[in-house]
Amino acid sequence: MKVRDLMTSDPSTVAPDDVIARAATLMREEDCGSIPVVKDAKLVGIVTDRDITVRGVAAGKDPKTTKVSEVMSADPITVEPDTDAAEASRVMAQHQVRRLPVVEDGRLLGIVVTAQLARRESAGKMGETIKEISEPASGRASHARG
Repeated sequence: MKVRDLMTSDPSTVAPDDVIARAATLMREEDCGSIPVVKDAKLVGIVTDRDITVRGVAAGKDPKTTKVSEVMSADPITVEPDTDAAEASRVMAQHQVRRLPVVEDGRLLGIVVTAQLARRESAGKMGETIKEISEPASGRASHARG
């Protein structure tokens, strides 16, 4: 199965110049933990609830004036729509991320999250993937994002 068959198409987005309060409001409305950041129709980053909490609020930044670009993760790990679901799971485990923007020629088409992949994989295999995502990166060749 391909990522295009599982992804959420046309997800809500924010711009780098939007304030983090807007991103947090969208996350609440959409019941999600991340929002892709788009500029000129191209994916430039992703902002997570953790980014807002740790890099924003806990760092003493005002959510009503702090721009998304100040707390987002730039150049997020992505997959293309024709990526196999099993490969997407491997990418998530390797990079310790729970969500992957789906892009084509730099344009955001959708987003795929672990729960969507879990529905297509056996419980044991997905459990192993989630375990790998959650493991500390120490001693591993990967770096965590997102």
